[in-house]
Amino acid sequence: MLFHYQIKNYYLYSQSTDMRNGLDALSGVVSNQLQRDPLSGDLYIFLNRRKNQLKLLHWQGDGFAMYYKRLEKGTFELPLLNGGTSQQISSEQLLFILQGVVLKTVRKHRRYTHQPVCNL
Repeated sequence: MLFHYQIKNYYLYSQSTDMRNGLDALSGVVSNQLQRDPLSGDLYIFLNRRKNQLKLLHWQGDGFAMYYKRLEKGTFELPLLNGGTSQQISSEQLLFILQGVVLKTVRKHRRYTHQPVCNL
């Protein structure tokens, strides 16, 4: 991935965004619309109305980084939104969005997870 920093949370903004917006305008959306701190180190995901353009905004400790992707054909598929102004997603879901994976058909195989035994 482009970012080699510790990213704690990934937030998908549910409203369409004007892709002419730059770093300052998008950080303003984070502050004013999402009521979050854009300097927190979280990554914020913005899409345009047609869902064929995407911007990622991330504070990296010494400045903002922005990633922009425009699809020549097709649209980005998003997870089901909960109705709020933003939704927290996983880094895996972000990769699926960027790679064009159909999210409705993604199934994970069940894996073994060790449950510690409590010895009294």
